[in-house]
Amino acid sequence: MISPDDSLEPNRVPDVTIDFWLIKIMAVTMGETAADYLAVNLGLGLTVTSLIMTGVLIVALALQFAQKRYVPWAYWLAVVLISVVGTLVTDNLVDNFGVRLETTTIVFSVALALTFAAWYASERTLSIHTIFTTRREIFYWLAILFTFSLGTAAGDLVAERFDMGYLTAGLIFGGVIAAIALAWFFLGLNGILAFWLAYILTRPFGASFGDLLSQPIEYGGMGFGTTATSLTFLGCIVVIVLHMTLRNLIDEDEQALLD
Repeated sequence: MISPDDSLEPNRVPDVTIDFWLIKIMAVTMGETAADYLAVNLGLGLTVTSLIMTGVLIVALALQFAQKRYVPWAYWLAVVLISVVGTLVTDNLVDNFGVRLETTTIVFSVALALTFAAWYASERTLSIHTIFTTRREIFYWLAILFTFSLGTAAGDLVAERFDMGYLTAGLIFGGVIAAIALAWFFLGLNGILAFWLAYILTRPFGASFGDLLSQPIEYGGMGFGTTATSLTFLGCIVVIVLHMTLRNLIDEDEQALLD
């Protein structure tokens, strides 16, 4: 519930803009390739990689929660790391524990639905425009984690288990995202529902193209490797975050002058 004082607090997550979706897709693409790079190329293995990245994510989330407002570098650092960890959670279940992709897809769908149910029961909203309390931010990041794990499972299910390949899977998820956008623009689809559906689906969309770029040609990829792919998208993320940070500082200065 919202108290009068809460409504004066700044939102702790960014506005949904073109920049938001660009960096989000790059973050999920990098999450897929970076997880593979750490576990396979560096030889750390899934278990060690998962423990290390979970520890780093906890530190990043602590930094994010300490801001009490939207700070681009802190927020997007958390998104990139939670993308990696979300990927690793699904990979561990499938590769280390032998859980089928169909099962992980269902389990994370249920977990996400329960998170949304608990969030709405507590706050009476799922809007990302009013994340200005710690409790709402906890629900928000928990939902984000499950969207990444679900997206990883769904993407691998379509591309690998259904044997459609990375390109076809990416085009399928991209087509569904486009349909959601059109429904929001022209058919009055609820904005909150449209956002969360698109947020979930950008994970397998980005991951499919990440695998397409990084995986060897004999496995249906283009053979650029996880190192080059991860570094390329990391560089793009850094540039966009710097742009966001500069724009955020300019907006704060303008607001200070108005006040």
